[in-house]
Amino acid sequence: MADYLGEFEQLLLLAVLRLGTDANGVTIRDTLHDRAGRVVSFGAIYSTVRRLEEKGLLRSSLGDPTPVRGGRAKKQLELTPRGRAALGNEQRALHRMAEGLKLP
Repeated sequence: MADYLGEFEQLLLLAVLRLGTDANGVTIRDTLHDRAGRVVSFGAIYSTVRRLEEKGLLRSSLGDPTPVRGGRAKKQLELTPRGRAALGNEQRALHRMAEGLKLP
């Protein structure tokens, strides 16, 4: 069965992919704002992260604690192979749908 993704799920996965090992809640929020013009809450990010983890498309681990965060570890995120495949499928479907259309 195919893994279907909503628009925000796609944007979040693209942000994680773009950020690589720097992907965490803060950097994802900043990337979504800077690149997609989206202002989103941490609640929206983490509920979507949790859903994508449950789907097996994203995985998280705790990074090393840092003095900047008062010794708390950051949650590091990365796409799973299944997540990469699902994102690629969605992107190809979107391109096929838009092909030949004159968009503003």
